Amino acid sequence: MQIGEERHGEVVVVAPSGRVDSVTSAELEGRLAQVVAAGERRIVLDLAGVEYISSAGLRVLLMLAKKLRDPAGGLVVCSLGQAVRMTFELAGFLPIFDVAASRDEAVARLAGRA
Repeated sequence: MQIGEERHGEVVVVAPSGRVDSVTSAELEGRLAQVVAAGERRIVLDLAGVEYISSAGLRVLLMLAKKLRDPAGGLVVCSLGQAVRMTFELAGFLPIFDVAASRDEAVARLAGRA
């Protein structure tokens, strides 16, 4: 798995690619923990490059969302491919997460929070 990172003002975009499963979820969790430890409170998780996500990957996202519950911050997940969206739906995660269609939309949502 590769994990890209970009800054858009107050928003950090983290973009993993490949599979997020029991083998790779620890790597993603570690990277996200570093981002949060650095004081970032507004994170976009761009899943456009993710072809598969397991329950281990979903657990990482849920833990991140809990850490970012803050009126001035938050997490927006974007660019879900068909397989990843199906996993979110089957797990009942779509209502739990703020999901945007695109990275630009996700960044805009978080940039507007004060």
